[in-house]
Amino acid sequence: MSSEIEIGRGKRGRRAYSLDDIAIVPARRTRDPEDVSLNWQIDAYQFELPFIGAPMDSAMSPETVIALGKFGGLGVLDLEGLWTRYEDPTPQLAEIAQLPSEMATARMQELYSAPIEAELITARLEQIREAGVTVAGALTPQRTQEFYKTVVDAGVDIFVIRGTTVSAEHVSTHTEPLNLKQFIYELDVPVIVGGAATYTAALHLMRTGAAGVLVGFGGGAAATTRKTLGIHAPMATAVADVHAARRDYMDESGGRYVHVIADGGLGTSGDIVKAFGVGADAVMLGTALARSTEAPGLGMHWGAEAHHPDLPRGHRVELGTVGSLEQVLFGPGRTAIGELNLAGALRRALATTGYLDLKEFQRVDVTVSPYQTGSVV
Repeated sequence: MSSEIEIGRGKRGRRAYSLDDIAIVPARRTRDPEDVSLNWQIDAYQFELPFIGAPMDSAMSPETVIALGKFGGLGVLDLEGLWTRYEDPTPQLAEIAQLPSEMATARMQELYSAPIEAELITARLEQIREAGVTVAGALTPQRTQEFYKTVVDAGVDIFVIRGTTVSAEHVSTHTEPLNLKQFIYELDVPVIVGGAATYTAALHLMRTGAAGVLVGFGGGAAATTRKTLGIHAPMATAVADVHAARRDYMDESGGRYVHVIADGGLGTSGDIVKAFGVGADAVMLGTALARSTEAPGLGMHWGAEAHHPDLPRGHRVELGTVGSLEQVLFGPGRTAIGELNLAGALRRALATTGYLDLKEFQRVDVTVSPYQTGSVV
């Protein structure tokens, strides 16, 4: 049955679902949460948590990257952020946190206009490496050619190429685009690339040799891409589509497994659980980690889109803090709204539906159940 609906006589559109539109369905079997494994592995790197800290200055500093790594997750540092523009960005972070809303965008554009220093990229990555955790750093496609050698020479373990959307077929009459397939082939480290939001776009990214594909477009708490560009991809459908692309790519490639990483709109533990249920192998978290007391945003949250020099597609939002990073990850929870004990919630969801690990959980039944604020279900 077609999922398309008629918008008007001249246009049809495909029906798509957000994570709020779906719910996980309990099964006939339940398990003990202590028996559930949340382990995740990409290439040769193994993690006890399937949580990746998003490369956003409000969520990940070198110190929080290290802390998340020691807790069993993977932190990714934004190598185009304040940490690679200023020797000590503490004053800039404090200023951003205190800016009046009407001044935040313009002032952030000024602060982020400082040049990126290759020496600071090296220093930050070496700091993470010396702590003994997996080293991951992110560049946009536009900056990858300029700084990738610095990043690799600094000893990065996992290279992340992250943009609002990343295409394997970028076309330009003005600049030489990044040849992703050639770039990944020549690199000696696994590459995670995205975002992608459709089956076809993800399949093409997988064919470049990427180890993982980030799924999402403009769905984070600090993003306004839908308002500024009119573009949005509901996350539940996007992850399910990319999961299908991965399945077909495995057949096409003779069994090569590319990890599907949900990225954006995962602010609560329930969102995280549902992302795994529709096909994610791991989740990239910004908002959820920016609420910790150790987060460099000091209760505020923003992404790179918020300070774009020409067309901002995001803003700084106030989240407040809810507890330490350890409490955010492992509890104990002090509220019932899904902000604390993310690992415990995920573990309990798997146990409640009878699954032992995340790959099994991708087979869980889901129902379309649009959420209505204030409704009684």
